[in-house]
Amino acid sequence: MLSSNFSIYCDLQLSSTRAMINIKVKADDLKQSGGTSMPMPTIRGSGRQSQLYVAGKPIRLLSGEIHNSSSSSLTYMDKVVWPALRPLHMNNVIVPVYWECVEPEEGIFDFNLVDGLISQARREGVTLTLLWFGLWKNSGSTYIPQWAKLDRVRFPYMQSNGVDEEAVFHKADVTLESVTPFCQEAVQADAKAFRQLMRHIHTLDPDAGTVIMVQVENEIGILGSSRDYSPLAEAAFHAPIPAAVAEAFSVSGTWQEAFADEADELFMACQFAQAINIITQAGFEEHPILYYVNAWLEQFPARAGQYPTGGPVFKVRKMWRIMAPNLALFAPDIYVEQFRDVCDEYASDGNPLFIPETRGSKDTVSGLFYAIGKHNALCFAPFGIEDLLRGDSGLGDEEKRMLNIPLDARNADQIQIGRTLAQTYQLIAGMDDLIREAHRDNRIQGFMQYHDRGTVLKFSQFTAKVTYGSAGGFFGPPPSEHDPVAGGFLIEISANEFILAGVSCIVSFYANDKRAVGVLRKEEGSFTAAGWQRGRILNGDEQMIHRFGCEPSVLRIKLYEY
Repeated sequence: MLSSNFSIYCDLQLSSTRAMINIKVKADDLKQSGGTSMPMPTIRGSGRQSQLYVAGKPIRLLSGEIHNSSSSSLTYMDKVVWPALRPLHMNNVIVPVYWECVEPEEGIFDFNLVDGLISQARREGVTLTLLWFGLWKNSGSTYIPQWAKLDRVRFPYMQSNGVDEEAVFHKADVTLESVTPFCQEAVQADAKAFRQLMRHIHTLDPDAGTVIMVQVENEIGILGSSRDYSPLAEAAFHAPIPAAVAEAFSVSGTWQEAFADEADELFMACQFAQAINIITQAGFEEHPILYYVNAWLEQFPARAGQYPTGGPVFKVRKMWRIMAPNLALFAPDIYVEQFRDVCDEYASDGNPLFIPETRGSKDTVSGLFYAIGKHNALCFAPFGIEDLLRGDSGLGDEEKRMLNIPLDARNADQIQIGRTLAQTYQLIAGMDDLIREAHRDNRIQGFMQYHDRGTVLKFSQFTAKVTYGSAGGFFGPPPSEHDPVAGGFLIEISANEFILAGVSCIVSFYANDKRAVGVLRKEEGSFTAAGWQRGRILNGDEQMIHRFGCEPSVLRIKLYEY
């Protein structure tokens, strides 16, 4: 059964209004014949039991997000990006689309880039998740068209109070380069452009076989102040809170009276969510696919204004759900060390885990194993995906510090990250039906190392002890500082048979009834469309320890008691 949030989302009615617009590209050659005959993308279930369906079939997005500017040139995409992505075994790419390019002159729309991206994706055999860089990207308004940037009356910027304790980058600045969400004319202008974009995509891709999801804006919120102090915002802050908020939170009065120390952040969350809901509904009325938002997470010292205040961070999810019911899910961009904790938060309360951005590091595949094994993540996407196999991060030292990437990271390390990600994507793709079934029946458990030595996973007849780190000496090469942290999952095929997948760990088994445990059979191998493909049968020395090294692998083990 769908969650109430999804029911609201799916009950939206398509608008019958179709305004004429000026489109500067002929798209007949890209249209798919046959009309809308396939089911549109949808999410069934909730939380860990969520499944993404495209064309009526379940799919997990083994994805990656390209750099912000890559998709602004189709030539660059052809010469640089697509060749770098082909070896990675991806089935989806997360690609920006820019308001400044879609509507370079007010009321004049140009979809040449969008058409080219769709054509290229079809050629490459992958689906697309589009990022709408409209009013807000990383809290700023740098992607609005030039005509909007130059019109400060219709597109007023947010303001700090100039002495806000929470200010971060521009503490002394009063005016921030970010359009206030309290300006309805600006929000409606974004919604109008987004409507035309999604209307156009509907003509090219009516069955949503290529463009399956859209992220609305990117890491929205206000940086440099705990809230907006512009005249429009000030009037709203000192007015009574909206009736829907008063009812949901059982409070009354102004924002300060109702929420005290939490007033600033909830105030901004309410307004940003309302704005996103308006923009999302405009797109949904034209093309009823899945729309979501992403969050720049709280980071030390976790004070409003040190991260984009009002964005969909976990602690304000309730406000977002109330004010933005058109959204299918809330997604974290995970660049913090506490990867497990973030996954656990965003997979709670019925929200499907969907990771549209994470850093590409030696621990990437460990996080992938955990996100899928523990929470059945619908999407996993390292950022700057085109750099991995090219061995060139393109980042300066300060950017590396912000993303927790070692300053001395070598090109060889970056290439190894790409290699292991490709291997893991191929591994996951081959066994994804098994993973989905295991989650449905609660027969799968995931793990990831985080300042701990191991974990214990209890199943029906046996308990698995997972020790983090690979054994050296007789059992293989010693651990290296470049090895990933431990990560993986175990699937219980039957009471005494398991599939183990992971990196950098050792697994041992104990009987729940405290009898001795032996191995009936142990195989290495992989899964394909034809099922389990056995490699070596491991016995003798190779049966003594169930070890996973720095590259992802799969074991199939059948146990017995004696």
